Amino acid sequence: MVRRMKIVILDGYTENPGDLSWEGFEQLGELTVYERTPFREGTDEILHRAKGADAVITNKTPLTRETITALMPELKYIGLLSTGYNIADIDAAAELGIPVCNIPAYSTQAVAQFTMALLLELCHHVGHHSNEVHKGRWTSSADFCFWDTPLIELEGKIFGVVGFGKIGQAAARIAAAFGMKVVAYSPSKKESDFAEIVSLDEVFARSDVISLHCPLFESTKNLINAENIAKMKDGVMILNTSRGPVIDEYALAAALKSGKVAGAGLDVMTIEPVNADSPLLGVENCVITPHIAWASKESRIRLMDIAVDNLRSFMAGEVKNAVNKYRR
Repeated sequence: MVRRMKIVILDGYTENPGDLSWEGFEQLGELTVYERTPFREGTDEILHRAKGADAVITNKTPLTRETITALMPELKYIGLLSTGYNIADIDAAAELGIPVCNIPAYSTQAVAQFTMALLLELCHHVGHHSNEVHKGRWTSSADFCFWDTPLIELEGKIFGVVGFGKIGQAAARIAAAFGMKVVAYSPSKKESDFAEIVSLDEVFARSDVISLHCPLFESTKNLINAENIAKMKDGVMILNTSRGPVIDEYALAAALKSGKVAGAGLDVMTIEPVNADSPLLGVENCVITPHIAWASKESRIRLMDIAVDNLRSFMAGEVKNAVNKYRR
């Protein structure tokens, strides 16, 4: 193994707000952890904190071409505390011989479970009814029960999946266990033992629930737009635990207000943290959570273990989970 490294973690708080340990990284070198690093344009705080580091670890703090270049020649490794890697300029890193290593498949079950939590909330509005009980409404009710929203059974309904990778398949299996019929669109997968693989337009046209699990590419940006919403059933429900920009938020807000879309459950937004002027804030039939589907403690432990193993392996001469083709 090479010498102990100087390791800088730029934004460790969301991965470890205090309930995990950085011990794995501490065993590999001289570790500095920042809870958050400001990255307002025109400031050089990122460069100031990362300068001289052999390994820089980031979650959402951007590493641009300019920053990566300025961190040379000391910089040898970029680690991500996430699966997505758009936060780092992987092409610039590749040109400079720097691997960028991500964390694949650590949160599959957590995100699938959370997807269904969003769906069940849309079907039953459990939080609302619990709040009403705690406010005393049931105590003073003239009847033995009350409900303020339609209560929706899922059995027999069609669960449409856009993006049939590991998370999409895991969510679909849960939906199937609820008695739903699963249709799925996948550019690469041609068959499934429990889902019908169909075209994207068929998913839009046939589904009672559409669940988004696709990566963010130019081809998927604003995939849920006014034109495609018009292809959907009246009263469809839309779930998004993938990436916010997959949805045109103005088009979705209009469809929610008109009733074309009966409800939406969103864990991701186009801009995060969400802007105060987002068209979806305050829309009654839109459930929004703050990008937490991935964040169970079990998932974060897996993430930490993989992140440490990625760096340990690099130090031993083996690169794991690189998302760029770098030259040594």
